[in-house]
Amino acid sequence: MTGASALLPALLVLPLVGAILVMLLPKEEPGLARGVSLGVSIATLALSLVILGPYDTKIASMQMVFDKEWIPGMGARFKLGVDGISIFMVLLTTFLTPIILLSAFKAITSRVREFCALLLILEVGMLGAFLSLDLLLFYVFWEIMLIPMYLLIGIWGGQRRIYASIKFVIYTMAGSLLMLVAIFYLYAQYGSVTGEYTLDLTQLERLVLPRDVQIYCFAAFALAFAIKVPLFPLHTWLPDAHVQAPTAGSVVLAGVLLKFGIYGFLRFAMPLFPYGAAELAPYLAYLAAAGIVYGAFVAFAQSDVKKLVAYSSVSHLGFCMIGIFAMNAEGIEGSIYAMISHGLTTSGLFLAIGVLYERRHTREMSEYGGLWKQMPVFAGLFLMCMLGSVGLPGLSGFVGEFLTIFGMFISGGTAGEPTFWAEFMPHPMLLGAVATSGVIFGAIYLLYMFQKMMFGPLDNPKNKELKDVSWREISVFTPLIIGIVVMGLYPKPFIKVMEPAVDRFISRFEAKLIEPDGPAHLIGQPAVASDRAPKTAPKAAADPHAGHAHAEGAHKAPPTKKPTAEEPAH
Repeated sequence: MTGASALLPALLVLPLVGAILVMLLPKEEPGLARGVSLGVSIATLALSLVILGPYDTKIASMQMVFDKEWIPGMGARFKLGVDGISIFMVLLTTFLTPIILLSAFKAITSRVREFCALLLILEVGMLGAFLSLDLLLFYVFWEIMLIPMYLLIGIWGGQRRIYASIKFVIYTMAGSLLMLVAIFYLYAQYGSVTGEYTLDLTQLERLVLPRDVQIYCFAAFALAFAIKVPLFPLHTWLPDAHVQAPTAGSVVLAGVLLKFGIYGFLRFAMPLFPYGAAELAPYLAYLAAAGIVYGAFVAFAQSDVKKLVAYSSVSHLGFCMIGIFAMNAEGIEGSIYAMISHGLTTSGLFLAIGVLYERRHTREMSEYGGLWKQMPVFAGLFLMCMLGSVGLPGLSGFVGEFLTIFGMFISGGTAGEPTFWAEFMPHPMLLGAVATSGVIFGAIYLLYMFQKMMFGPLDNPKNKELKDVSWREISVFTPLIIGIVVMGLYPKPFIKVMEPAVDRFISRFEAKLIEPDGPAHLIGQPAVASDRAPKTAPKAAADPHAGHAHAEGAHKAPPTKKPTAEEPAH
């Protein structure tokens, strides 16, 4: 453990201490609570950027690992780490939190102290879930996120806020409890095989469960993550939560919380249960494709602009789901890139809607029109966020969508050279074609929305009194637009960081997928032969243990090769 590993727990401690400090401030001074919480969130952002210093983009495995005994009797550890899959999720969280707090300076006027403290606690939960390398620790942070979001919707939301907040909790809890059952089943199986009990992710990844068991366990994890995405048809909680939540709540929900579904598949469900993922991936991919089209059509039918953007998230996150099930570097990197882009563009759209709502207290598109004449600066900022979401070349949305669709088209391989995944994912080109249609539909409903609100005659007398954005509001949008443009014009640095971790994920998944079926066993140990032949892949069959030689912290299996500079031993 190095000094750099202390950065990760510090990322959790700083906003937690900030939340406690904010609650100790006088209730009668809301401005002080705003200032302190904003300062703490900026300090957390600065600390997260410090991580980029010791982070080595050539190393595929976890870096800056912080590992301390947590609950000895259960084998649970307080273990944190970061790699190319999670580092941008961490940066996205710390980047959006100060923007959210700054945007709420005038929108939130009651219980300001509590609002600021809850946002900081929510940041702790989100960062902890992205960094956790222990399943119980991940579950704790997963549930910690639920409480502040429930209160943000229930206290500062709209007229139906109680209904929306309860629905959000019920959906999330239903999936989470099944995931917890699967976690403890995995825990018990590892103990029965090794005689040791642990919830360490890197240890549990070595365990190969029977094929049917993997399907059930993957389904339990997948339900929790699919609800969070949200995957069609489990999406019905999302429009209510978005519409009833305050603007800050919608931004954190769309910008970060929805990403946990995709991240959960990549970090936990697929590495732990590759057979289950292979069997159920086609069904999940078809649902994601249906969600892309469904979300686009329902978004186009909305008159409430906030609900339109909410349904657009169902469509856009469908791209991310398809990307991870392409099971190649292009698709998975595109999925991660699309998640980051969605966090920026959709946050910008919700913030723009919040600016209008603060001035007019309505979100009906029919109430607007001709706003470009009255609010030209605002219209320009809104335009950039909208075009980024559409996927205009040169902006962030294009890169993620292109890589995702391209990854799905090539997931079956070329003529005579099928990929290992071709056996499991039928009709990838059909899925790619459906996803491509979603790009077209997305452009239609977003451009229609923008045209209806920004162009045409300024004939509503109420709109003639609207003031353009203030310097505070410009400072909220500016970082988002810079991010949208930079990611669109120069994606190479982002892809370079993701690539080693993504390649490692694919190789480990492929190697574990061809392990022989039979009773639960560890990778590298023989299993009792099964009467059902496992699915194999020509490419991987020559080296069934490829990608597993450096399982971090392995207590039982000796290393099969010496660690290199790119894959240090932990």
